Amino acid sequence: MKAQLIEGGSFQDSRGSISFVNDFCFKDIVRFYILENSEENKIRAWQGHKLDCKNFYCLVGSFRVSYVKIDNWDKPSKALKVESVILRASKSQILSIPAGYANAIESLEANSKLISFSTLPLDEVKDDDVRYNKDMWLLQ
Repeated sequence: MKAQLIEGGSFQDSRGSISFVNDFCFKDIVRFYILENSEENKIRAWQGHKLDCKNFYCLVGSFRVSYVKIDNWDKPSKALKVESVILRASKSQILSIPAGYANAIESLEANSKLISFSTLPLDEVKDDDVRYNKDMWLLQ
């Protein structure tokens, strides 16, 4: 599987607005969390997942989410292709990154918030989480 950007939309009238991503399926989601990077550390990089699928939606501000398909979990190539998507709260989209990838998350504005929907229960995360040095791949 490849990472995919799932487009949503929004609707606004006199009552207010609604943002949605109707083509996103929550079938395998078992938990979620909200990320807000500190001003001193605007980048979280690189975190890989052998089994967990990550799905990102920007709630406030904007983020650059970069991702790379891992070729070897113990010693990945530094030449792997890094892809990136900018998620903005003003545009309703979900970036779905399947298992087998590492990701890096960079906040582009102060106080930005990103929600992550995960497919792996918290008690199984420790066996799935693989961390790499933040300089392993160049952010695009």
